[in-house]
Amino acid sequence: MAHAPQISIPATYMRGGTSKGVFFRLQDLPPAARQPGPARDALLLRVIGSPDPYGKQTDGMGGATSSTSKTVILSRSTRPDHEVDYLFGQVSIDKPFVDWSGNCGNLSAAVGPFALTRGLIDAGRIPRNGIATVRIWQANIGKTIVAHVPITNGEVQETGDFELDGVTFPAAEVQLEFMDPADDGPDGGAMFPTGNVADDLDVPGIGILRATMINAGIPTIFINATDIGYTGTELQGAVNGDDKALAMFETIRSHGALRMGLIGDLAEAATRQHTPKVAFVASPADYVASSGKAVAARDIDLLVRALSMGKLHHAMMGTAAVAIGTAAAIPGTLVNLAAGGGDREAVRFGHPSGTLRVGAQASQEDGEWKVRKAIMSRSARILMEGAVRVPGSVLAPGL
Repeated sequence: MAHAPQISIPATYMRGGTSKGVFFRLQDLPPAARQPGPARDALLLRVIGSPDPYGKQTDGMGGATSSTSKTVILSRSTRPDHEVDYLFGQVSIDKPFVDWSGNCGNLSAAVGPFALTRGLIDAGRIPRNGIATVRIWQANIGKTIVAHVPITNGEVQETGDFELDGVTFPAAEVQLEFMDPADDGPDGGAMFPTGNVADDLDVPGIGILRATMINAGIPTIFINATDIGYTGTELQGAVNGDDKALAMFETIRSHGALRMGLIGDLAEAATRQHTPKVAFVASPADYVASSGKAVAARDIDLLVRALSMGKLHHAMMGTAAVAIGTAAAIPGTLVNLAAGGGDREAVRFGHPSGTLRVGAQASQEDGEWKVRKAIMSRSARILMEGAVRVPGSVLAPGL
């Protein structure tokens, strides 16, 4: 019996924010995978090691969590005033599909550094020392992200003293600007799809929940922690080991997605795991983060816990942080009310690993809320570079 040999594909394994994933240049992919479709999905599934009924991704690069089952494809941008096109694929752990419906805000921090080190940015645009500004076209959601990447001696600076809760070691700070995060996206463009900053969401088996459903950074459903029996200080173990709770959150997510117009019927939610997100909020309270760090109520504006790919996130998704910052800036949302209400341009919120500050500038135009940009800082680092190998049979005969 003939066996197809493995193929080698240039790749870089990177951490961005509190996530990590496998990064590719579009030009380095096998021809069959340079276009969207089954061949590309099959390749990325095999790279990450999915679907894995054991839930470990042992035979791939994935880490068996939503934060580590990720892929990125980058290329020089053909759009005016942009340097790089960025496509993100969230790989399911136990099912055979790649979700292309949203962005990863954490890995967005690694896009600029990757583009600068892998020849996707003209050398003349890279300062000897200082900050390289990289304008990124986020192809999944049709948005612009501006990354400010530190450069030392002509190379991307990766080490530094910037500390990010949820990441063990300090690194260099990368500031990100998410431009117009709630305008004219592929899911309809309305910041509040229902037309309201807060709604009553009727969830069968659970009841009527007050909810803020927002399209900003990533479609997100915010609910009050107390309405579902939580305090907002929970860590992963309090939720992820409770199958009944996880089923409840998925039911809320499915019905929220339907109410937001993201899906046409509830069955579609199962094939759209990446979006929308579900998060619960509460007023500030003291708690101990997963690292053992004490977080004092006086040091934060509110508490937020968010689920990603069916599990409570160990920190906070970058795109959900954009949604948090945006919602906090708009009076009457559940996020704004949990933070004390009123006008604000930034919040520091507590998450399972610690705290994070995010800012957003919101204003009303013709009766509708608009956000010009949301800002936050992350860090990024190359963990490994070289090539990944996958059995050639994954793409045959499309090679």
